[in-house]
Amino acid sequence: MERTAPEPMPQAPTLETDRLILRPMELDDWSAYKKLMGSERAAYMGGPFSERDAWGMFCQDAGQWALFGHGALMMVEKATGDVVGQVGINHGPLFPEKELGWMLYEAAEGKGYAFEAAECMRRWAYEVLSIKGLVSYIDPENEKSQKLAERLGATRDDDAPRQAPEDLVYRHLTL
Repeated sequence: MERTAPEPMPQAPTLETDRLILRPMELDDWSAYKKLMGSERAAYMGGPFSERDAWGMFCQDAGQWALFGHGALMMVEKATGDVVGQVGINHGPLFPEKELGWMLYEAAEGKGYAFEAAECMRRWAYEVLSIKGLVSYIDPENEKSQKLAERLGATRDDDAPRQAPEDLVYRHLTL
């Protein structure tokens, strides 16, 4: 039987907003990611996490590009070149639906970066990937992310399947 060449793996894009570059993850991003995931800031995501668990999550965020054609991108502030957080489309056996997720490093909070990045990633997912719908799974204690989801136009869907029983599900409008 003749073998055909495999399809090339999808490449993570680089997207831009007014103030941010959303770029593929790099190994140099690991140190700050590990620090965030090991801190109390990760509590709304089920953390703080051990270094081993954080590494698994880091690899999952990067590896989803090869499996699903979407995954996580790092948020880089154009003015400084600093990585300020991450935004992504999550999927797989742990996610009942495709999820638009975001996280910010502490110094970047309150500047509107998460909104800017999530709006850009959502538009890319709908327009380029033709994804039909996205949700955000949010810890009920995470009021900032709930307000951000609402600012993005998402509405709570209490009947949606969820990643964890306590999660709130916010359904994003399609464009």
